[in-house]
Amino acid sequence: MSAFDDLLAFQRQTEALSSVAERLGWDQETVMPRGAAEQRAEEMSAMEEVLHERRTDPRIGEWLEAAEPQTEGDRRAVELIARDFARTSRVPARLASELARLTSLAQGIWAEARANEAPEDFLPTLDQVLMLKREEAAALADGGDLYDALLDDYEPGMTGARIASLFDAMRPRLVALRDDVLGAERQPQQLSGHFPQETQLRLSRACATAFGYDWTRGRIDLAVHPFSSGRWQDSRITTRVVETDPFNCIYSTIHEVGHSSYELGIDEDYAFTPLGRGVSMGVHESQSRIYENQLGRGRAFTGWLFGRMSEAFDGLNVTDADAFYATVNRVTPGYIRTEADEVQYNLHVMLRFDLERDLISGRLDTQDLAEAWNARFLRDFGVAVDRPSNGILQDVHWSVGLFGYFPTYALGNVYAGCLNGALRDQVPDLDAALAEGDATPATEWLRENVQRHGGLMPPAQVIEQAAGASVSPEPLLDYLEAKFGQIYGL
Repeated sequence: MSAFDDLLAFQRQTEALSSVAERLGWDQETVMPRGAAEQRAEEMSAMEEVLHERRTDPRIGEWLEAAEPQTEGDRRAVELIARDFARTSRVPARLASELARLTSLAQGIWAEARANEAPEDFLPTLDQVLMLKREEAAALADGGDLYDALLDDYEPGMTGARIASLFDAMRPRLVALRDDVLGAERQPQQLSGHFPQETQLRLSRACATAFGYDWTRGRIDLAVHPFSSGRWQDSRITTRVVETDPFNCIYSTIHEVGHSSYELGIDEDYAFTPLGRGVSMGVHESQSRIYENQLGRGRAFTGWLFGRMSEAFDGLNVTDADAFYATVNRVTPGYIRTEADEVQYNLHVMLRFDLERDLISGRLDTQDLAEAWNARFLRDFGVAVDRPSNGILQDVHWSVGLFGYFPTYALGNVYAGCLNGALRDQVPDLDAALAEGDATPATEWLRENVQRHGGLMPPAQVIEQAAGASVSPEPLLDYLEAKFGQIYGL
């Protein structure tokens, strides 16, 4: 075997073990007994030790030096392995193992604190996580910006300064649109009633099927914070249920189907290689957000959903499809990012981005986080946070060490805006299919133009090739102004 063959064979085993570790995380969030948290933390720590040892094996450096890739895909695989080898080699094995152990424990501590509205029970653990993430960032940054080093894990090549510039460009139009919408004379009706859990879950399965979710390679479960997990032949989704708000369950499901379909749509030849996963979280979020918003919250699909919900729940207080479309897209100053309307969603992300940059840099201490969050939320949304689960305890991300992840949600929205324009141009009869509850024309276009490539190209190149234009926030902002201007009669 050649050095290149040896490298890929070794990588194949590493990828398989990484998938096993991911499945342990899925199990912890869905079906693991609560009393098993300490055991699972040790298991995750042990898995990370094995993975870290493999990812820093000196033979990788030797194989990389001797490898002679022949194809574009082979060259890209070598590039990604070399990148991972260089980054992982900077992080001590002890630190990687401790982070895996602590963040596994922290998930349960966060969930318990959230349920009890007790941030004081979680913040000491968050402080420990933050200290380890700062240490990891310092190792990765090699004298550079700490936050950039963490962001690079989720959106390779992106920097905090570029994200900040993007957000500064987006904020004025988003705030102006929100003010116009909230001040409009025309205001959509709010959905009200009791919506039983089992009925919601049946309907969410129907929506997942409408978006082409492959049930032979996936499943749906409940979690405190919805997520997707897995790739290749096994990619699972989760959702959550609030019996007064079926949109929470339905759109969480569609969102996670977008993530999972990306992983399942990657060229099968890339399985167990660095190309066999989503290229970045920004591109990943472009799939979940376009499924959820431009497709799932569009007038055509909500017309179909209105009929299904009317049947499932024996009538609704919203009595026609046009009013239902407005209700689905109702803008309201709520607390929860995952439930936020399209107009305000990115403002939630901007808040978290600024706070976590300050946490990593040391400008903000965890003991002052709640006060900083609440003050910023009041300033940005004009509403005082009423309880911790609607404030600093609402998201799981910091408990599991995902510092640098939040801005990719907004970046994904920008990418989705670019993709939506190209999709509409190239699939002009799309709404006719969506009105029948069939998203196949859209999902096939996304699979062909985005998903199948996996990690073959850098993130921006994937989007620019599919969209036929440079990445810009303008298509997203134009779409939002047109959509909500029509709904609210602006």
